[in-house]
Amino acid sequence: MEQLIGLAAGAVGGNVAGKVLGNLNQGTLINSISGIVGGGLGANVLGMLGGGGAEGVMALVSQVAGGGIGGGVVLAIVGVVKNMMSK
Repeated sequence: MEQLIGLAAGAVGGNVAGKVLGNLNQGTLINSISGIVGGGLGANVLGMLGGGGAEGVMALVSQVAGGGIGGGVVLAIVGVVKNMMSK
């Protein structure tokens, strides 16, 4: 269940990052896919660093934070790479 929360938070994080960083926006589909990938990675990394040991509300908060941040970071990387390739 925690993995699904991280993936969903990543999709949201990717789309939020796309809106905030307009020059890196890749459209809803690519933002969501990048966010899902980043959300999975972010949630796993946070779990390996010790955030996965939390229970209850703190576990939910750490999954949402890890997923959202991971999603935004991967979208930013995808946007920068795509912008560099188009030049």
